[in-house]
Amino acid sequence: MICVDIAGVGMAQPNKVLFSDVAVTISTGDRVAVVGVNGSGKTTLLRILTGSLQPDTGAVRFGRGVRIASLEQDPVLPAGTVRDVLGDSWEVAAAATSLGVQPLFDRRTDTLSGGQAKRVALAKVLADDQQGAHDMIVLDEPTNHLDLEAIEWLESRLVTMKAALVLVTHDRHALDRLTSEVGPSTVVELDGGHAHLHQAAAGSSAYATYLDARAERVEREAQEESTRRILARKELAWLRRGAPARSTKPKARLRSAAEIVGGGPRPAGVRGSPLELGAGTTRLGNQVVELVRVTQRFGDEVVFTDVDLLIEPGARLAVVGPNGSGKTTLLDIIAGRMTPAAGVVKQGRTVVVGYADQHSSTLDPDIVVRKLVAGPHREPDHEDKALLERFWFDTPAQYAPVRMLSGGERRRLQLVMVLATKPNLLILDEPTNDLDLDTLRALEAFLDDWPGALVAASHDRAFLDRVADHVLAIDAGGSMHRVPGGVAGWLSERAALSGITTSDVAVRKASGRAGKPKATRTGPSPSTIGRQLRDAEQQMAKAQKRLDALTERLADLTDHEELAAVGAELGVAQAELVDIENHWLELAELQET
Repeated sequence: MICVDIAGVGMAQPNKVLFSDVAVTISTGDRVAVVGVNGSGKTTLLRILTGSLQPDTGAVRFGRGVRIASLEQDPVLPAGTVRDVLGDSWEVAAAATSLGVQPLFDRRTDTLSGGQAKRVALAKVLADDQQGAHDMIVLDEPTNHLDLEAIEWLESRLVTMKAALVLVTHDRHALDRLTSEVGPSTVVELDGGHAHLHQAAAGSSAYATYLDARAERVEREAQEESTRRILARKELAWLRRGAPARSTKPKARLRSAAEIVGGGPRPAGVRGSPLELGAGTTRLGNQVVELVRVTQRFGDEVVFTDVDLLIEPGARLAVVGPNGSGKTTLLDIIAGRMTPAAGVVKQGRTVVVGYADQHSSTLDPDIVVRKLVAGPHREPDHEDKALLERFWFDTPAQYAPVRMLSGGERRRLQLVMVLATKPNLLILDEPTNDLDLDTLRALEAFLDDWPGALVAASHDRAFLDRVADHVLAIDAGGSMHRVPGGVAGWLSERAALSGITTSDVAVRKASGRAGKPKATRTGPSPSTIGRQLRDAEQQMAKAQKRLDALTERLADLTDHEELAAVGAELGVAQAELVDIENHWLELAELQET
């Protein structure tokens, strides 16, 4: 059964085309993932697919009698209690238990936090689908506000559903699994106002197809850009050798060539070179933070007791645990935002804390972006401008008020504000929420080079496995234990102790079915590969600099012998760069496995 068919669909904002000429047909059983940078129109496209928003151009046709359910990023629940919204069926009980909603049944919906409301709405959609109420389900960031065990249960549930599934998510594990274990699958990539469709048959991963195609496209664009700059350098050298007195036309050509060599403007809305994050840090001494027999309680509710924790310089600590176990409370105590009920918190004198919490929505909507980064006591300077540009805030965006930003752009802005303080202890509470995949990968690359200490709580397995080398696991009873290695190692240890995999735990909890064993990482650790990647990237930068210098020198030469000598040297430099790039690619593939 065809659920929805769209053709020639386009949507624009006052000064920006979100996408144009999008065409896709979704039938029962299909799996469709929508990916793209923040602000590219992913949520807008989902609303068009559900019929809640009409496109500017194109046609949208729904199947006769098609039943569609959707989960929005910020769902609004009807008035009443959670029990009133969900009901008391066994399907509700299974979903509510697995998603951590059961304790909320007697709460009124208007007292729930955003994360609690989203879990309730998700439980409602999944329970109704279990009863066969839907032909197509549309989910916008369904893994936000879920703990790791709930995410694994959700994946297993979505794999088995018969309805068509359309989703937006930054969870790469979920994307890969949901576009490979069932099919046919499609990834709709929104990029610079255009839509690219990447399709795969059942058993193949559309997400992998998308990654391959995108890598080829980026490489092709990079080669075209490199050729454009080489030609511009030659023209620039030729123009500079001309007569001192120039007409308007040669002067314009000179400026144009110089602009291309310096980077050149790109079409509006197109994200060009990869995001390069960088920020200074304050020198960090030998002592960072130590917790000694720390206890925290709220009224009669004890969150955790007698916690001892030492955070050393250079620490990379992932904090994991079920929702409500006290992860954010622990981060607040480490950051000095909260005083514990008992125990001692020792913080080094040179520690400068940068804390990106979950509350980017609290930013003043009327303040201009660049002023927010500079703070209330000074004017924005060139460092603020450079930092914003590294986070893809171009000049118009820097002068825009916060209310004009999407949720993901606000999250990026919050990270800029934290990094602008030059911290040496970085604390991140669910930093991947609302970030697009490009920014997420760039943030991971930035944290690879982060010279300070890092403490991060996240439900994103790929992110934590990339950036952390120790895991602090908190259970529902408030006890904690520290495990060396990344999240993959912790999941393996937990599975070994229980005798079953994490997927098994989640699925059996809901329906008694066993899941598939989860593969574990072998070979070099993520931190070792990260260091080797950084070394290779530095070598590439040096090799590219040498290649650029030789290319520019070649453009200035007229003597045949010198041209031959420098040309030969240029060939050697190109070969060296290719070797380094191949080595980098091998390391990058290792990191992704």
